[in-house]
Amino acid sequence: MNKRDYYEVLGINRDASEDEIKKTYRKLAMEHHPDRNPDNPKSEGRFKEAKEAYEILSDPNKREAYDQYGHAGVDPSMARSGSAQGFADTFGDIFGDIFGGHGGRSNVYRGADLRYNMEISLEQAARGTETKIRIPTMEACEICHGSGAKSGTTPITCPSCNGHGQVRMQQGFFSIQQTCPKCHGSGKIVASPCVKCSGAGRVKQQKTLLVKIPAGVDENDRIRLSGEGEDGVNGGPPGDLYVVVNLIPHSVFQRDHNDLHCEMPISFTTAALGAEIEIPTIDGYAKIKVPAETQSGKIFRLRGKGIKGVRSRAHGDLLCHMVVETPVKLTTRQKELFHELEALNQEDSSRHSPRTKSWMNKVHEFFTE
Repeated sequence: MNKRDYYEVLGINRDASEDEIKKTYRKLAMEHHPDRNPDNPKSEGRFKEAKEAYEILSDPNKREAYDQYGHAGVDPSMARSGSAQGFADTFGDIFGDIFGGHGGRSNVYRGADLRYNMEISLEQAARGTETKIRIPTMEACEICHGSGAKSGTTPITCPSCNGHGQVRMQQGFFSIQQTCPKCHGSGKIVASPCVKCSGAGRVKQQKTLLVKIPAGVDENDRIRLSGEGEDGVNGGPPGDLYVVVNLIPHSVFQRDHNDLHCEMPISFTTAALGAEIEIPTIDGYAKIKVPAETQSGKIFRLRGKGIKGVRSRAHGDLLCHMVVETPVKLTTRQKELFHELEALNQEDSSRHSPRTKSWMNKVHEFFTE
């Protein structure tokens, strides 16, 4: 089974600080600790998953390896001495043996994928929206154009591998090809490093992107922006940016996939006698007829008044839950009227309060059995 992205497990961005990582992990650990959730294998699994993610992301070296190579970069069976270079060397050896290594670049890597958590309102999710975001990313240095060399100079050919990026070592009858330890597979050496990027060829930047949110997106939906992740290393392709949608809780509606739910308070009079009332929808107001003798908890379904999902052909429904509201702060006259009403109800309670009579009969049967 494929492992989930460690940043996704903790619910943090890829540029999260050490304090953010620690704080988020502690919260998840407290929530899903087995001692707090006995007999709940799902919580135990979430706890172990969060613990594993924290162990990797809290270690700067392991985090760097994970950011560059993913889960394989922190797999003990793939890495050498726990370093990112060990992982690169392993694959460098394999490809060097297959292709001979002439002119190869074992240190050409695809840029890291990035994650951005975006909060949007229910209305924006239903109708779609466009918004600008700023994300931190590693981009090619504009001074040296990614070469890592000081202005006016250029990287020189590595004398150890003659620019091949790999060296051949003779061990008895076997000839082994591996990544050049001097240039780390780039084939070039920067004698005079760029003052801005210190020879790395990349610098941390903030870039602004326009994100189009399609209508109907739901909680935790991901929008992929191809090529908008970090720039690759030594000419490698850029990674992707994944925008993860989080819905801001709404004051009126609760979303359940494509359906919407809301509560509608009504008075005793409306519930007893019936009336035509207006209820809110995401597109305005709609009228419904509340029949006489409506009970609290009655649900009215309005077809097509929900949300049309990204992959749906039709809109969901709006489910309106009736809540009969008990009057408060009664006047003396109101109390008198309620006493009169209660006296009339008691004259024929089985007729006026059938649910109460049915319930009392069940209670009587329970105690007389």
